[in-house]
Amino acid sequence: MKNYSGTKIGKYVIFGIVAIFAICLLISSVYVVNPGYRAVMVTLGKVEPRSIANGIGFKWPFVSTVVDMNVQTNEMTDVGTTYTKDVQTAEIKYTFTYNLNPENVWMLYERVGLDYAAKKIVPVLNDVIKDVIGRWQAQDLVASRDSARIEITALLRERVDKTYFQNLTFQIINLDYSDAFEQAIENKVIADQRAQEAVNNTRRITEEAEQKRIAAKAEADAMEIKAQALTKNKGLTEYEAVQKWDGKLPQYMLGNAVPFVDLSGK
Repeated sequence: MKNYSGTKIGKYVIFGIVAIFAICLLISSVYVVNPGYRAVMVTLGKVEPRSIANGIGFKWPFVSTVVDMNVQTNEMTDVGTTYTKDVQTAEIKYTFTYNLNPENVWMLYERVGLDYAAKKIVPVLNDVIKDVIGRWQAQDLVASRDSARIEITALLRERVDKTYFQNLTFQIINLDYSDAFEQAIENKVIADQRAQEAVNNTRRITEEAEQKRIAAKAEADAMEIKAQALTKNKGLTEYEAVQKWDGKLPQYMLGNAVPFVDLSGK
């Protein structure tokens, strides 16, 4: 009876071990790739030449490994220091975004590894920033930041390996120079503004003087024309006087003279 019980317990133990092994085998043979990712299958150290889409799948238990690769938008924010064309030190804070090419993630993993950003992106990014910023005068770069950004983006799209990366964007968050240089720029801007104000004032004064000269000349010409007319036509003189008369006779007159107009008809 004891032997029978021992045999029965032994069968249960073996059955339990087999069941646990089967469960582990099943778990090990199933994988899940989440949305926004592609997966790479590695079996006994060999990468399978395909990118696995999101979803559930099966692999060889214990000998195959599934590596997730993020194909969503990846963002890098960093600060770099470089020189402008006039040898001013420029500190640039930037944001760089990119996506992995979903169809080639297996190739990227096999040839480059998971530290692909440090190996394939950062060196190119640093070189491009230095090349573009080095073409600009420091003061011009302050006013043309967006133009520099466009140049950097275009050059990145040429140099970054399109086999692995796509949808590249670049944004300049902040641009800093030394305090002394920034003060010099500010002083120059103020000087330029004051110089422009002086030019504007000179123009205004010149225009006002010209307007006064024109008005004075017009008035002088009018007085000359009027004087000539009065000299040539005596009746016009009397007419002008009548035009200015308010209709009242003066209270005191010398003799019997009536002012302005002779109405006797003689």
